[in-house]
Amino acid sequence: MRWMRAAGRALLAAAVVLAGHVGADVHAGGADAGGRGPMTLVTAGDLTGYLPPLLEDWNEDHPGERVTLVELPDSADETRAQMISELRSGSDRFDVLNIDVAWTSEFAAAGWIAPLERDRFPLDTFLRPVVDTATFDGRLYAVPYVTNAGLLYYRKDVLDRAGEKPPRTWAELARQARTVAPRHGLDGYAGQFLPYEGLTVNVTEAVHSAGGSILRDDGDRVTVDSDAARAAFAFLADGVREGWIARDALGYKEEESRRAFQDGRLLFLRNWPYVYADASAEGSKVAGRFGVVPLPGPDGPGTSVLGGSNLAVSSRARHPESAADLIAYLTSERVQRQVLTEGSLPPVRAALYEDPALIAAHPYLPTLRRSVLSAEPRPKSPRYDQVSLAVQAVAQDVMALRRTPEQAVERLARELGAISRKG
Repeated sequence: MRWMRAAGRALLAAAVVLAGHVGADVHAGGADAGGRGPMTLVTAGDLTGYLPPLLEDWNEDHPGERVTLVELPDSADETRAQMISELRSGSDRFDVLNIDVAWTSEFAAAGWIAPLERDRFPLDTFLRPVVDTATFDGRLYAVPYVTNAGLLYYRKDVLDRAGEKPPRTWAELARQARTVAPRHGLDGYAGQFLPYEGLTVNVTEAVHSAGGSILRDDGDRVTVDSDAARAAFAFLADGVREGWIARDALGYKEEESRRAFQDGRLLFLRNWPYVYADASAEGSKVAGRFGVVPLPGPDGPGTSVLGGSNLAVSSRARHPESAADLIAYLTSERVQRQVLTEGSLPPVRAALYEDPALIAAHPYLPTLRRSVLSAEPRPKSPRYDQVSLAVQAVAQDVMALRRTPEQAVERLARELGAISRKG
């Protein structure tokens, strides 16, 4: 997903030594009795330019604990597969891992990442919900690095001309998408509806917004068989059936949906905060003509899914003390400010969302803060990849109008029950 690739780019930009030299440079340091020495940080691929000075500062201040970055593919699925391949082999190649928040439970349950001491990190200075993404079975297994929450982008100019306010409920969104959008030659609403992780996110947000859940107790209890889940699937199916979700949107991921909105083809878009800067940039057809609000729900503001990435220490780390110190550095307020101002990524430090200068430069911050504070993690499960695939398959059938919401919930509950009994 786009935010995971962005977080990967942020870290990759700091590469001090090429990945091909990892073996020679890291192993040469050797482990000392205090668990300190050179480290390898592994992340998804691609490059940006804001972080190199920060890790250069680290390396200058810690010459015996220099950081080497390993670049994996920029696809989240490929990154996960390569990380797991190394970890399953028992390799000690990686010390610190930049992982999708949804992977924390899986990696912790498998024993690939080590529990961390809570009092080593200022978790009380973070936005409260983000810490939950880093826990499993009551223990801290990672530290939040980047957060994210879904937002509703809307064409302010179009709603203003129609004398309408942005929607707070599903019914308001559906009515405006069905009636206002066609009068201006626009499609009504789009999210990320291609069968991939983005569809899992969109479905989970709808279920949570209706007051339901998919799994509880770290994946041991299936809770999706509920009126809330049926209402969530009905909301999405009705959109396709009634035409305010265009058929084209069933093939959208983050970037396809962003382009549709930025090119002036959509009235409403559910997407991540990174879209704000892109849609405001020179050349955007909607620059200065859109606004952003929290996602709607059945009876008022809805519930977003938390996105982002966490930093974890491999259970095979050669220098775990240095690794933990590096994580503390990367999540410090100074670095987190750079995450926002230079990387355009949502930070995890709560105080940054109330900084007047940052709000002036990033006007969506108050809305994003509200969305993050009311957000919930994706279903926690040691077999999250299987859970996500099941959600995607069922949601695809519903939105293709091949299965009713009632049938979808019944099938999903059955499949998730089978997954939870595995292992």
